[in-house]
Amino acid sequence: MDFLRLDPTDTVVTATRALQAGVPIEGFKTRALIPSDHKIAACDMAVGDVVRKFAQVIGYAATPILAGDHVHTHNVEFRATDAAYEFATNLRPVPAGTTDTFMGYRRENGSVGTRNYTAIVTSVNCSATAARMIAAHFTPDVLSDYPNVDGVVAFVHGTGCGMADSGDGFEALQRVMWGYARHPNHAGVLMVGLGCEMNQIDWLLDAWGLKQGPLFQTMNIQSVAGLRRTVEKGIEKVAAMLPLANECTREPCPASELKVALQCGGSDAWSGITANPALGYATDLLVAQGGTGVLAETPEIYGAEHLLTARAKDQATGERLINLIRWWEDYTARNKGSMDNNPSPGNKAGGLTTILEKSLGAAAKGGTTPLTGVYKYAEIVRARGFTFMDSPGYDPASVTGQIAGGCNLVCFTTGRGSAFGSKPSPTIKVATNTEMYNRMTEDMDVNAGAMMTDGVTLEEKGREIYELFLRVASGEMSKSEAQGLGDYEFVPWQIGAVM
Repeated sequence: MDFLRLDPTDTVVTATRALQAGVPIEGFKTRALIPSDHKIAACDMAVGDVVRKFAQVIGYAATPILAGDHVHTHNVEFRATDAAYEFATNLRPVPAGTTDTFMGYRRENGSVGTRNYTAIVTSVNCSATAARMIAAHFTPDVLSDYPNVDGVVAFVHGTGCGMADSGDGFEALQRVMWGYARHPNHAGVLMVGLGCEMNQIDWLLDAWGLKQGPLFQTMNIQSVAGLRRTVEKGIEKVAAMLPLANECTREPCPASELKVALQCGGSDAWSGITANPALGYATDLLVAQGGTGVLAETPEIYGAEHLLTARAKDQATGERLINLIRWWEDYTARNKGSMDNNPSPGNKAGGLTTILEKSLGAAAKGGTTPLTGVYKYAEIVRARGFTFMDSPGYDPASVTGQIAGGCNLVCFTTGRGSAFGSKPSPTIKVATNTEMYNRMTEDMDVNAGAMMTDGVTLEEKGREIYELFLRVASGEMSKSEAQGLGDYEFVPWQIGAVM
């Protein structure tokens, strides 16, 4: 088949391969070369007419468009959303499921991990080198005596000072640090600061009630008296943690203890047709177990938020989501940007024209069950079921927030191809199309493109993804994890002025 129509009301269809001018399409012919994965006008449209895909508005005709024309950025314009929001009007019951299990790490506070790392978390960029030097000491040879420890990881970043001591930016960074300090995938944590930074470790301990002990230690370079001594002392502290961390072993845990970050990056026209709906089906299966899916990337649900508010469990939950949308509209305006700055050039090359089109596909990752909670960036996600976390669309910053919120697994869909990975929570990557999957098999865990090329059903692919959740949570390495990704993808979202 040369094209795909997603809904009878759509004014465009999607080319499944590159088409020359003159190819018959539903009673008309293509009028120009249509790149693979791009849109073809299914009817004539005057200037200002709605361009519709997924039975939703994705833009407006900027020029006269004739049936058979290539429909993309050259003849479609973006307009800000103006939806009449409904709340709790599309609540589907959560399906019942059998009790599935995975082999996880039970922590003393009742949380469950999928990995068993020792973390070195920095308060400020000034302590980043010290943290990396400490972690570098613990080579595979050194760690061979501790087979139950997955590694020693330094989580370093470029902020922590030159910022206000209150407000959105400071509070977000503190939530990230607390989330990583108490993450269930960490058996032991060492926090390293400089000493004079704005983001004081002691403030974090006081604010969040963190207590030092054998598996939670802190230190400042200025107090220890320099870089060399800090590195030496840090190595001693981590070395003392490792035998205790090695005592942790996997045991059967219910799938309800899984909290999965739902992500996409390098999206294309097939993201909303194959991989994202398949991940949504897997999310429904997880929610049926009592588990949690955490959708994020607020700019990438823009134009689809009305679909989520209709699924909100109540009006208050839906209004929290709308408040995030309004904040982002103001945030981009203040910084002289546009919500349509996303999609990226790669997204557009893959056939996505506006953020409205991209968002409709991105929202599909959340499945069909009720929206049970809406959270700030890096806030601990306490509700079970399908939830949402505020974050930018920039993948490393978004995933950092989701992991800080307690996600012990990440599932990441991509159409253009992505080399993303994360620690301490491993990333599973799902390809939207078979061509890219075959080209990047070392990076992709699942080929959702088989839904188009091999006749695999949505239900079959969704269950494949869900079952991979359980295996990776039990210790099976994902492709990105096996390649060692995740050491440089810790990127707390910087909000506000750098002083």
